[in-house]
Amino acid sequence: MTRRYHIRDYDFKLIALVVALTWIGIFAIGSARESVQSRQIAGFVLGVFLMLVISLFDYSVILRFYWVIYAVNLVLLALVRYMGEDAGGAQRWLNLFGIQFQPSELAKILLILFFAQLIMRHQEEMHTLWFNGLCVLLVLPALYLIYKQPDLSTTIVVVVLFCVILFVGGTSWKYVVMTLAVAVPTFIVLFMMILEPDQQIINEFQQRRILAWLYPEEYATTEAYQQLNSITAIGSGMLYGKGYNNNESLSVKNGNFISEPQTDFIYAVIGEEFGFVGSCAVIVLLIFISFECIMVARRAKDLAGAIIAAGVAALVGFQGLLNIAVATGVSPNTGIPLPFVSYGLTSLVSLYIGVGFVLNVRIQCKK
Repeated sequence: MTRRYHIRDYDFKLIALVVALTWIGIFAIGSARESVQSRQIAGFVLGVFLMLVISLFDYSVILRFYWVIYAVNLVLLALVRYMGEDAGGAQRWLNLFGIQFQPSELAKILLILFFAQLIMRHQEEMHTLWFNGLCVLLVLPALYLIYKQPDLSTTIVVVVLFCVILFVGGTSWKYVVMTLAVAVPTFIVLFMMILEPDQQIINEFQQRRILAWLYPEEYATTEAYQQLNSITAIGSGMLYGKGYNNNESLSVKNGNFISEPQTDFIYAVIGEEFGFVGSCAVIVLLIFISFECIMVARRAKDLAGAIIAAGVAALVGFQGLLNIAVATGVSPNTGIPLPFVSYGLTSLVSLYIGVGFVLNVRIQCKK
């Protein structure tokens, strides 16, 4: 499964970018909630180890077991539904053999691997309607199981990820146009229906988050509370911030204005303590990581490698954009982690696994 590689082909730039972003997150987490910083460091060490190991294994050999990858993914998601642990009104965690993790985070990487091999094996049929329909049918079980946790934000990320995979895989432009022609008006109609008081499309707490985004003044002390405080915290940081781990009583972390600042709203802590400069540094690193993965995709030796690299680029880029949009009030509160930055071992380790595959794609790139 391993091959001889040349050290000059190793993408040290990508490693440096993800490690730099992770350490920004570790420092921010230490300021937001010091008690969990050591766990994030442990997750970082484990993630780097898995990334380096995976980067030396030929991804083409691993992808031969793509149906096993697909089955394992669905089994883990199904186990969450029937024996998962509740936390914060959602059932998203699974405890196996004393290890607690979130299968929906790992599902993003597993789906990229599965469809990378499936599409490469049938790339001549990517222009046919039946194969595109088959791909949709194959992704629906995972989407359903994630949505029912309930986890609407991860469902949205997986949908976007799936669309990028199909596009990179070479789906016909006419299907892209047809999909947009149906999806855009459908989204508008569904959004209007969701705003109705007696709607049954999404859960009540999800509807309240959307209403709080549209009418923040009416939900200022409830659903919009954290998002409004996040915006205030980011603005208060101004150019250079209030300083790392400051003791100001009105800071977002010391004043308990955000209940879990180390997770979904870590960007508020960064904006407050490191200011506009620190906030931009996070955005620039996310862009550079995504761009580097795209460059790897362009030079991949085969279609599967291109899909893997482009999929990880889309995952980091879109999920980062969505998290920052929530923290700045541009999007409704979705509860999605900031890649490599937010506290969460499953998310962090899964992303490093994804980067490990990108590194192996890069080391086998066409000269």
